[in-house]
Amino acid sequence: MIPAAGMGSRLLPLTKATPKEMLPVGDKPVIEHTVRELVSSGITDITIVVSGGKSLIQDHFRPDPTLVARLRGDGKQEYADAVEEVAELARLGHITYLDQHGPYGNGTPVLNAYRDARDEPTLVLWPDDVFVAEVPRAQQLVSAFERTGHPVLALMPMDREESRRYGVPRVAEDLADGLLRISGLVEKPKPEDAPSAYAAIGGYVVTPDVVAQLRAQTERWFTHRTGEIYLTDAINAHAADHPVYGQVIQGRWYDTGNPADYLVAQFASALAHPEYGPLLRRLAADPVPSVRPDAESAG
Repeated sequence: MIPAAGMGSRLLPLTKATPKEMLPVGDKPVIEHTVRELVSSGITDITIVVSGGKSLIQDHFRPDPTLVARLRGDGKQEYADAVEEVAELARLGHITYLDQHGPYGNGTPVLNAYRDARDEPTLVLWPDDVFVAEVPRAQQLVSAFERTGHPVLALMPMDREESRRYGVPRVAEDLADGLLRISGLVEKPKPEDAPSAYAAIGGYVVTPDVVAQLRAQTERWFTHRTGEIYLTDAINAHAADHPVYGQVIQGRWYDTGNPADYLVAQFASALAHPEYGPLLRRLAADPVPSVRPDAESAG
């Protein structure tokens, strides 16, 4: 499932009218990168949890035969194929949408979506992240769950100076091939207090026991009406007396949740493009345009 109900406040005013999940990275909105990752990993039941003002997400994946017919009538076959291919993604992933209900926090959409999961393990990917990897991040997480049978978090190596930005796992055991048994998470510690050199980033395999912790958190919230419902809190509570694992993801991670990281993701995507990459490299080498308006003709 994909939680896509956030306001995108760190990217305002860019996200005032456009959902952050629909901001482009390369020639695709960021949420399409996530959907493609899930479909390429064999996931055939994708739930996207949305909130008000997110109808552009549904519009993007919805079939549009009128547009396709118009494009084909104009001889624009390549564009028509691209529009049809996005709709085919939605069909292959069997995308359904849920409106978010409940307290604020990133655990609430997980709890909302889990009502239809029939107590099965659920893969959770945030739509802020773009991964470039030979083996998709989702597939790496599923493989780790199949190996352990317990909740799994996606991890990436980090510079300890960056620890204030992430949940940092306590590593109890290194099981090789990037698989770590963890005993809990410390949320945004100071560098000197970080228990490891790994960051928990946007990807989880969530089990029914973790969801039970989310339900307990939510019940307490409705009693006291304070705080937020966080998935990491539920995982921490579960890890107190159950196994939890982290999988160090092989690949390159791009965060799009704040302006600086979003620009990095855009730039990296453009550099990797066969047409746009050479243009950007030339621009970086010579930032002054090589073609300038003629002074006399301009006058």
